[in-house]
Amino acid sequence: MKQFGILLLLMTGALFSASSQNNKSYTEVLLLMGSRFEMTAVTSDENQARLAIKTGIDEIKRIELLISSWDANSQTSKIIANAGIKPVVVDQELFNLIRRSIKISNLTHGAFDISYASMDKIWKFDGSMKSMPDSVSVTASVSKINYKNIILDEEKHSVFLKKAGMKIGFGAIGKGYAANKALELMAKMNLDGALVNASGDLISWGKDEGGKDWKIGITNPKNKNQIYSWLTIGETAVVTSGNYEKFVEFNGVKYSHIIDPRTGYPVKGLSSVTVICPNAELADALATSVFVLGKDNGLELINRLNGIECILVTDDQKLITSNNLKLEYQNNKKKNNYQIQIGETNEKQKEN
Repeated sequence: MKQFGILLLLMTGALFSASSQNNKSYTEVLLLMGSRFEMTAVTSDENQARLAIKTGIDEIKRIELLISSWDANSQTSKIIANAGIKPVVVDQELFNLIRRSIKISNLTHGAFDISYASMDKIWKFDGSMKSMPDSVSVTASVSKINYKNIILDEEKHSVFLKKAGMKIGFGAIGKGYAANKALELMAKMNLDGALVNASGDLISWGKDEGGKDWKIGITNPKNKNQIYSWLTIGETAVVTSGNYEKFVEFNGVKYSHIIDPRTGYPVKGLSSVTVICPNAELADALATSVFVLGKDNGLELINRLNGIECILVTDDQKLITSNNLKLEYQNNKKKNNYQIQIGETNEKQKEN
């Protein structure tokens, strides 16, 4: 589940270019896919802005119906209902999304896995859990999770879950995909800029109302009113995932709600992960993957991928970035009690 680890700052300087001097940002906020969506259009024509936002909303609703597991008539639900029984023919769009998901699973060695939905929910983060689950229960809880048991037939466009009881879910990639698709349509509607923020899965296009690149503030995971750095993003996606709001604590040890699908245990080491790349779907999946992989392996993965950067905040409040990311700090290199570490490697952390 994504948390709000980013805060959008609309740059509205006093001097606008002639082409943007009458532009305004129009934003609608609503609940879609069980999450808070902010849809923003930049133009001098309010009617066009509202039409573009409606177009984006309609696209998100369409995708929700396609990938939802709560709608018994959705193609995703039919795949789940036929687990261990038979393949289900699906639309090319859903087939491609599942295929891309499996590619990310291969890239991350199972840290990302849409069959995580098969997990028996033995960890409770609603206050009802009073003791640690036993190891046998934890192992059994993830016994049906394995992306390698999602069988695709390219010719028939069919999907087959090999084991009875298997499930798939798009909670770690679906909002990013929906944001991508919504923005793609909005960008074709004679706007000067547009932005979709799906509860921390953010993607932007064009310019802000001042004719400048979009700029966001990266907030302190423990205090969302504190911004510890700025990031000029232009046309790209920024996705933040955090574990600091839902957790249980036993014997003085905190266990987050983010579970490693390979082990069944909550992940440790990171408090917040922000991924920056041109594609919100990929950024969404990688944010989850980095959390599960942990600081060293997660950072190593991002540093191998061209055009993708990340910001990590560890449980002990150290801020680390990937090798090529440049953040904007105001006065000095220590902000809000964070120890700034740029371009950390597995061998040695480089402090600035």
